[in-house]
Amino acid sequence: MMQATPAPALSHAPADHPKVTFGKVGVLLANLGTPDNHDYWSMRRYLNEFLSDKRVIDYSPWIWQPLLQLIILTKRPFSSGAAYKSIWNEEAGESPLMTITKQQTAKMKALMAERYGDDVIVDFCMRYGNPSTKSKVDELVAQGCTKILFFPLYPQYAGATSATACDQFFRSLENIKWQPQVRTVEPYYEHPLYIDALAKSVERAYGQMEVKPDVLVASYHGVPKRYLMEGDPYHCQCQKTTRLLRERLGWADTDIVTTFQSRFGPEEWLQPYTVEEVARLAEQGKKRIAVIAPAFSADCIETLEEINEEIAESFEHAGGEHFTYIPCLNDDDAHMGALSTVVEENLKGWLD
Repeated sequence: MMQATPAPALSHAPADHPKVTFGKVGVLLANLGTPDNHDYWSMRRYLNEFLSDKRVIDYSPWIWQPLLQLIILTKRPFSSGAAYKSIWNEEAGESPLMTITKQQTAKMKALMAERYGDDVIVDFCMRYGNPSTKSKVDELVAQGCTKILFFPLYPQYAGATSATACDQFFRSLENIKWQPQVRTVEPYYEHPLYIDALAKSVERAYGQMEVKPDVLVASYHGVPKRYLMEGDPYHCQCQKTTRLLRERLGWADTDIVTTFQSRFGPEEWLQPYTVEEVARLAEQGKKRIAVIAPAFSADCIETLEEINEEIAESFEHAGGEHFTYIPCLNDDDAHMGALSTVVEENLKGWLD
């Protein structure tokens, strides 16, 4: 078991010195976020925070905010709430993303305890909604974490995901008297263990089918094409993940295609659009397809509702016959093994 260097005791502190707890290392997992419920006001609060983020929507606030507040947030909470309701974990009273993130965190805690004992404290936060990034940073500091590794659970980097999560993390440090040392985890889109976990999930799904799909669609969350032209590496990293997955599976180029989903607004986004591409495949005679979502570390509204409903319907309406969604890696052991290895690689020098 790896051990941290023991923290020095405050041996010369006066009797009235405030209690100080320090010497621990925090690992803070971060995901996109989730509304607290699927009712109108919960959805409105969540969507307002999300869609007001300038990393997500970078239009001038003079133009965007009146449109958002007066039109979008009047109507969209109803449709988004209905979508969330269709996938809601009613037993736990939370969204699937929340349930899965808790499961991932529990497994990461166990893996870190096995590796580092009680020197590492693992927790999770959400960029939007609860638990907030600031609340969890404050909790880690209160528990004595003088070092924090911040881990956005996005395999591929994008300004609208990884960057805004890190922005929020650093803002959470602004008013802390004794700031911890911090590190952020770089994207792991090409990490061999992540690629292997993806491949195993495909092999497992294909192994349960009587007839192999004609093509595998790797559907990534989209961003405006303009972001690529402005230097965002997301598109390139998605393409590399697909290529590495194909090579690991030993497939031909035509066995897998890269697409982008969740388009929002009037401007052009990264193409091909998943909803259109699956219809085109069906029209070309590809009657059996499978869809995987490599950009999502956990199943959420975009996978459980958008892929399984909107995208599946587009394929079937165009003549497709057999549509299979391969779930995200979630808390799969191979996935958690990959994530824990990424954490260990980033803790080097802090825990020796």
